[in-house]
Amino acid sequence: MRQAAAALELLPGQRESLEVIARSSTAKYREVQRAKALLMAADGVANTKIAAELSATPKTVRAWRERFTEDGLARLGQVRPGRGRKPSIPQVTIDEVVELTLHSKPAGETHWSCRTMAERVGISSSEVQRIWAARGLKPHLVDTFKLSNDPAFETKLTDVVGLYLNPPEQAIVLCIDEKSQIQALDRTQPSLPIKKGRAATMTHDSKRNGTTTLFAALEVATGQVIGECLPRHRASEFVKFLNTVEAAVPAGLDVHVILDNYATHKHATVTRWLAAHPRVHFHFTPTSSSWLNLVERWFRELTDKALRRGVFPSVPDLIAAIEDYLATHNDNPRPLIWTATVESILTKVARGRVTLKQEANSGTHH
Repeated sequence: MRQAAAALELLPGQRESLEVIARSSTAKYREVQRAKALLMAADGVANTKIAAELSATPKTVRAWRERFTEDGLARLGQVRPGRGRKPSIPQVTIDEVVELTLHSKPAGETHWSCRTMAERVGISSSEVQRIWAARGLKPHLVDTFKLSNDPAFETKLTDVVGLYLNPPEQAIVLCIDEKSQIQALDRTQPSLPIKKGRAATMTHDSKRNGTTTLFAALEVATGQVIGECLPRHRASEFVKFLNTVEAAVPAGLDVHVILDNYATHKHATVTRWLAAHPRVHFHFTPTSSSWLNLVERWFRELTDKALRRGVFPSVPDLIAAIEDYLATHNDNPRPLIWTATVESILTKVARGRVTLKQEANSGTHH
């Protein structure tokens, strides 16, 4: 039985260099893969596990280790003569693909596709795809974001995260929001069920049969959700829901509510209600920071699991489906655990602002 290899010994400078290669989006795929393997070997990971995670073979991993032990970093990026498949695409062409992908757009279009890039540089679309995949480039995808410009961002962030990580004693922490204008959508033709060899089907168009608004309060400690469907989402409906929540919380407990800056939440009617219920305390998230409110995650699960593919001939049918999901969830609730610290969030936000500023100054931000 083969004895497990000892952890690979790395000097501090070697580890730093390998980490740079492992994070690179422009280095050759094989170099990135080899650097990751060596770092894992230095952490004591077995060769077989390294091979499985990096889609290599244990023999290849052992060869990488042996060569690094012999040559160090000096010949890390070199392929020994006679070894490996000869490159079919010149390096200059690969560099051109990467440069065009990162710093340009095809005429009249918003992003490159495999076909447009292949036509531009004179290689096949499959070769373009391999170049992109090796460097983690995905021009067909775009992530959305928005950095908050709230002048009290740090203060509000600290307040909300503090409630998640260190909730007060003799109190309950609730995340409240409303999911408005939920549409009761019916399909224009009957759907077909799933069967062997065929996915379930439904028409691409739908009939709109009215809307409802779901008010929800997620208890952070348990994952339990208090929910109520109401026709609209004015201050009067919000106060009605607050009464429902207040009645559901045992006497003797303070109620700390995390919610966003929607105007209804700050209406004079709501302010008067708060004055009459001193055990309820509002904590507002920073503007453009709905991701801080954990009930938004529950809304996403509700949409994915009960609404997006649902068929609702009427608003009462829609409300019944929401209430069924709510009851099923509360039969076996699971708390959504918050782990990010204030410091880690502020670091990411600061990095985002620096990146935006750099992109704007370089003229590449669109």
